[in-house]
Amino acid sequence: MSWKETAEPVLTRMPGVERPEGHVPFRRKLGWTAGILVLYFFLTNVFVYGLARGQGADAFGQFRTILAGGQGTVLQLGIGPIVTASIVLQLLGGANLLGLDTQENPRDQALYQGLQKLLVIVMCILTGLPMVFAGGFLRASPQIARQLGIGLTGVEWLMFLQIFIGGLLILFMDEVISKWGVGSGIGLFIIAGVSQSLIGGFFGVPGLTQNPGFFYNWYTILTGEQTLGSILTTQGLLNLLIEPGQILFLFTTVAIFAVVVYAESVRVEIPLSHARVKGARGRFPVKLIYASVLPMILVRALQANIQFLGRILYSQAGNANNAIELFGTSLPWLGVYTTSGGGTAEPIRGLFYYLAPLYSYQDWMWFLGTTSNPPSQILLRVSVDLFIMVVGGAIFAIFWVETADMGPEATAQQIQNSGMQIPGFRQSPGVIEKVLERYIPQVTVIGGALVGLLAVMANMLGTIGAVSGTGLLLTVSITYKLYEEIAEEQLMEMHPMMRQVFGD
Repeated sequence: MSWKETAEPVLTRMPGVERPEGHVPFRRKLGWTAGILVLYFFLTNVFVYGLARGQGADAFGQFRTILAGGQGTVLQLGIGPIVTASIVLQLLGGANLLGLDTQENPRDQALYQGLQKLLVIVMCILTGLPMVFAGGFLRASPQIARQLGIGLTGVEWLMFLQIFIGGLLILFMDEVISKWGVGSGIGLFIIAGVSQSLIGGFFGVPGLTQNPGFFYNWYTILTGEQTLGSILTTQGLLNLLIEPGQILFLFTTVAIFAVVVYAESVRVEIPLSHARVKGARGRFPVKLIYASVLPMILVRALQANIQFLGRILYSQAGNANNAIELFGTSLPWLGVYTTSGGGTAEPIRGLFYYLAPLYSYQDWMWFLGTTSNPPSQILLRVSVDLFIMVVGGAIFAIFWVETADMGPEATAQQIQNSGMQIPGFRQSPGVIEKVLERYIPQVTVIGGALVGLLAVMANMLGTIGAVSGTGLLLTVSITYKLYEEIAEEQLMEMHPMMRQVFGD
């Protein structure tokens, strides 16, 4: 008996959102999308009952804008379990260990979806337990423990139950948008989190936001409350570019927007014609960022899990040199940590330091005195981060294309099923596949590597609102694709026959 036959009774009975039987009107899709977005914002402001306020650091640290959710809320886990489960499935699928045909076999498709949900549940448990019981990221309130009379351990289990339910809610909210709304829930939640940071970075006012925004800084500069100094001096020029002027951050933010929008428009268009309808022609676009920037979530989530493991190991250490400790032995080569102003532990030396991504200009501009690490260590860390993002972006882009049925074989079959063919070639999926193989694999690798490079450069230069480069890339690309999908939905509303082309 194969593993599929053994697991089928469980995987096919996993709870899920029912798919609509027919076409969902565009206005109803917008309604579902807006409703889930409002619910998401509401849940990110519902704090875990039993939590000791003002204690504990964010387990995800600088990855929070990418992994969505909210520190100390019921959505503490964010989309982390979903992304981690996707990483595991993509690696298993890429190694052909699952033996599932998700392109043609409906049974295998149901098993794959059930397996993904099961893995998300497992990841919610594996991620939530250390946050509550081991890492000190969510600390129970002794006062509430006394009121309830269940002790600190009882309150901790109550807190874990809340964030576990929050992890499942994220899963089903994503499924509702994917089936009944516009776009994907994961993309929408990332846009929501990054947009909040961007708005705060532009319009933040002391007393209302944690840090003053770009426009407020320039208002105080123009009114004389802050001084830049002479821009002819080194310090004055740095003040203009970085803090408080933030001109470099503004330039990086605008440049990323422009580059991503331009890259989304760069494409190779393969001409198509209908086999039975004369004059019916079209084009199949192979974009430069063919796999989109969503594989970057997988790369950053992998790094986030590695850093999360390092913070858990550090939280168990009791030595004076702030080094990771295992079995009573101090291991500074593995990681030495310091606690930042926000209470989050960050590595400053060791293996976890080199595996940590660059978050801002302060991590590598040693010549400005922003870091005490020697230039050799900083350059090695920059090289490692570039290697992980460029190579990892290309690899995960390949996995994404194959698992999302965007590869040459799957795409050729879709074109064939729509009744289209490439002019001058025989109408056959094999022939179409050979033509697509000239473009899709190469463009996938180039696009994935380019997105990885852009993400690292944006992080190194800094952005408005301290949004990570990956988060900004994701927001721009997802918003652009959301715009295209909305335009497609409106086209199908005006011309119902187009549904047969796009798929009802």
